[in-house]
Amino acid sequence: MPVNLDHIIVPAKDKKTSAAFLAGVLGLEVGPQFGPFLPVRTGNGVTLDFMDSDDFRVQHCAFLVSDEEFDAIFARIKESGAHYYAHPDHSGPGEINTRDGGRGVYFDDPSGHAMEILTTPYGGGS
Repeated sequence: MPVNLDHIIVPAKDKKTSAAFLAGVLGLEVGPQFGPFLPVRTGNGVTLDFMDSDDFRVQHCAFLVSDEEFDAIFARIKESGAHYYAHPDHSGPGEINTRDGGRGVYFDDPSGHAMEILTTPYGGGS
């Protein structure tokens, strides 16, 4: 069996707010609570398990999406009022990037995590 990522725990100031935000922007659903976690399952089966925490470092999560999904998600990012940037260091505010011939954008979730959507994997590979 190949090694596959199953889940990642995402600490949040308010897990309900953060899980609902990400699910809403990405067009996904928040799953039922499991222990202290609120899961958001991606299309490849990986869950982001949001957990309340007062002590955490900001994390980065990137989501590979189609061009059509990018357009829909980017519209929801703008509608949400979230700050978005062309680059991971928060440079290029209000812009997207066109790295590797695709499109990408970074946006902040309610707990300050740096989320990203991109249409082409880094290096242009698939």
